[in-house]
Amino acid sequence: MESSQENNISRNNLDELLIPHMSESNYNYDSPIPTSRLERLLRERELRRFIRSSHSNEELRESNGELDTFGNGNEFYLSGGDKGDRDDDFFEQISTSKSMNDVSERPDDRVPKQHLLVVANRLPVSAVRRGKDSWALEISVGGLVSALLGINEFEARWIGWAGVNVPDEVGQRSLTKALAEKRCIPVFLDEETVHQYYNGYCNNILWPLFHYLGLPQEDRLATTRSFQSQFAAYKKANQMFADVVNEHYKEGDVVWCHDYHLMFLPKCLKEYNNKMKVGWFLHTPFPSSEIHRTLPSRSELLKSVLAADLVGFHTYDYARHFVSACTRILGLEGTPDGVEDQGKLTRVAAFPIGIDSDRFIQALELPQVKDHIKELRDRFSGRMVMLGVDRLDMIKGIPQKILAFEKFLEENPIWRDKVVLVQIAVPTRTDVPEYQKLSCQVHEIVGRINGRFGSLTTVPIHHLDRSLDFHALCALYAVTDVALVTSLRDGMNLVSYEFVACQASKKGVLILSEFAGAAQSLGAGAILVNPWNVTEVAASIGYALTMPADEREKRHRHNFMHVTTHTSQEWAETFVSELKDTIVEAQLRTRQIPPLLPKREAIECFLQSNNRLLILGFNGTLTEPVDTQGRRIDQFKEMELKLHPDLKEPLKKLCDDPKTTTIVLSGSDRRVLDENFGEYKMWLAAEHGMFLRLTREGWMTTMPENLNMDWVDSVKHVFEYFTERTPRSHFELRETSLVWNYKYADVEFGKLQAKDMLQHLLTGPISNASVDVVQGGRSVEVRAVGVTKGAAIDRILGEIVHHNDVKAPIDYVLCIGHFLPKDEDIYTFFEPELPSGPTPTPRAKMVKSVNRTASTNLSSGISGLASLCHKPPISYRTSEKRASNNANGNWWSRMRNRMTMHEGSSVLDLKGDNYFSCAVGRKRSSARYLLGSSADVVSLFKELADCQP
Repeated sequence: MESSQENNISRNNLDELLIPHMSESNYNYDSPIPTSRLERLLRERELRRFIRSSHSNEELRESNGELDTFGNGNEFYLSGGDKGDRDDDFFEQISTSKSMNDVSERPDDRVPKQHLLVVANRLPVSAVRRGKDSWALEISVGGLVSALLGINEFEARWIGWAGVNVPDEVGQRSLTKALAEKRCIPVFLDEETVHQYYNGYCNNILWPLFHYLGLPQEDRLATTRSFQSQFAAYKKANQMFADVVNEHYKEGDVVWCHDYHLMFLPKCLKEYNNKMKVGWFLHTPFPSSEIHRTLPSRSELLKSVLAADLVGFHTYDYARHFVSACTRILGLEGTPDGVEDQGKLTRVAAFPIGIDSDRFIQALELPQVKDHIKELRDRFSGRMVMLGVDRLDMIKGIPQKILAFEKFLEENPIWRDKVVLVQIAVPTRTDVPEYQKLSCQVHEIVGRINGRFGSLTTVPIHHLDRSLDFHALCALYAVTDVALVTSLRDGMNLVSYEFVACQASKKGVLILSEFAGAAQSLGAGAILVNPWNVTEVAASIGYALTMPADEREKRHRHNFMHVTTHTSQEWAETFVSELKDTIVEAQLRTRQIPPLLPKREAIECFLQSNNRLLILGFNGTLTEPVDTQGRRIDQFKEMELKLHPDLKEPLKKLCDDPKTTTIVLSGSDRRVLDENFGEYKMWLAAEHGMFLRLTREGWMTTMPENLNMDWVDSVKHVFEYFTERTPRSHFELRETSLVWNYKYADVEFGKLQAKDMLQHLLTGPISNASVDVVQGGRSVEVRAVGVTKGAAIDRILGEIVHHNDVKAPIDYVLCIGHFLPKDEDIYTFFEPELPSGPTPTPRAKMVKSVNRTASTNLSSGISGLASLCHKPPISYRTSEKRASNNANGNWWSRMRNRMTMHEGSSVLDLKGDNYFSCAVGRKRSSARYLLGSSADVVSLFKELADCQP
């Protein structure tokens, strides 16, 4: 906690130091404290830029203008060449970062570094064992490594698998020690786990599915068992990662999880520490909900990812697909900010990754790169160069690219000696039959085209089955006239970014697949194509080769500006900044969420009281839980409301207690309540309290005599119309209301239909009727004005008193329900309205006595029990305002006329500490407390029943 306070103090001091120097910024810093999320993010953005600029100037001064440009390693994906020197440079940069962080912790420094734990499947280094306790570490740098090395605000440490099996303790200790010097922490996975988790579930199931290749065909039962064992290994591996994170986590650390290998990790981390700051980012596409729903473990994975505070994707499309999957598969609420589950918001946003553009731009000035460029220009003199750089993978569209080039040569004979396609295809997963087949297919197509259009001295396609070192790749980018990216499905594809960064002089043209994530960022300056349409790609090749110089210049300038401003460092800093702000937003939202019910306190107050009142909802409170997955499969099972079987015995024991009065207050009709509670001694209130009975007696109505129900038939016709046109929807016709339910229908279509229905109702059948339209999560209800559970409880208590069922003052009230916001006035009915003055403590005791005496002012306008209060300083909220707005205003006058002084000396003697209102499964509620689900209700009632004598 002390370190957290120090961070806050240092941050405030930094703001004071920096803000006066940011006069050139267009952002207004007049307000010292940002009041909105956008203001906070803009402020963080300007601070990051100022800090980065300051660090750059300091480094320039310290090095006398000499900067080591390539300290962070090699080419992002296509590594090669002499690794030894690059390894030394990379580790030197990490060590330099470490030493700078150590310096930053000195007392005289401005800002202590916050720790960032980066968790990925693989560490940025690979370990090779040289002896029993000695290791050689080799770089395996990628875009993520480069991105995080540019973050100056955090001290980053890496957690991941080192790519080697280390079964012995000596080897594990020595490797851990060696990696610690590089700020890396290993996760030790055995060979079987790696095979099942990485090669199996990750690469055989998730990766193909996320790239729209579908699941492997289950042609044998053994395949199904294999899927199950792979999923079990996947969860096990994620838990092993979580254990390592938990071991090294310190309060205040930020944890950033990466990619589909670790979809279970956010849940595991939150179960360990719910206050942990967790972000998760996916580097691949996320498929549409129709694709994702084919995955057997679809719901578990989605729920696990939603445990994170911030979920990031490369493009808005992927984020939209994720939200849609959560909405359609889990039945949760999708919002513009993310996915909401009972008040808990998981923010979902797009964060397009970039590259370290300066590294590529400055590489072009190196002597060895200039030599490469000259050599390539001489080699391809007189011919325009087209370039493809890909991994040899099914999703990269290499066959489609080559076939399009063949069609172009076929249709344009004049270009056969004037253009050459250089295709770099880096082999991957060479032991997998599908990849071996792809390699053979590509070689066959290349051989056929070269044989058809080549000559003794030239060939139209130069195909390389290997990677290039960084310098050679930069040179190849620089001499290229047209880059051809034809991915069939790609998370981002940074080859297009690298090409643009190296084209300052050439101003080459980029042909980009619309199915690559980069198309959303570079689409304006590139020529977008559908790689499946070979004819379109061939035509685009011709257009790119003949494009006027001024158009090439404009397109390049647009893309170059994007590539140089949206760098990998900016991407990482933006994500971490958004994650920090998401935590702030969550804390603000949490303050508005009621706390969990203090069960022990509620039970103790229950035992110490003499006359208790239990007010219970039914649906979602006392009913059997239905699994989210099962509810869409067995619609009729959930529609048939049944009392939770584990509640029958404890509920009967409580109902038989002479000191306890129990009321079940529900929107359901009388038949449903009779079927479930007919055997219990309790009060039943159906249709929001409009019908009431003691279970051993007949039903009575509490409806006002002049309640107008003429609107029912016209509303019924509208509900019938929309039910017929909305598959799996249904409506209930009750005596005082109508409910149209579409929770089992397609989510998006149901919302559209509900919107259309509401518009029609409000402008037609009920435009002048005295009705309330209540919108639920997946329902629309039309009921008479003022029909709420809060208004009903006022009348119900009066009937109970009139029935002489309350023998002593009520000194304990427990109100539990899963009510709609419209009906949550029942929670506030027993809350006090305090006079103006200092705000009392939340648990201050508030005594309320209600005496029915001859001197009581029965003619006052205050309705219900509140009119009987003889303590003027504190008065309970009543239905006075409600009564004035509906036809029930004179109800209590008639009720009081029926009462006599002989019916009891008091009704309520309630202390504030003896009132417990609990919302079940709703975090946004006006209740005092929360209960997670009906299972928690069962647990509470069992304990209450066990405490009975």
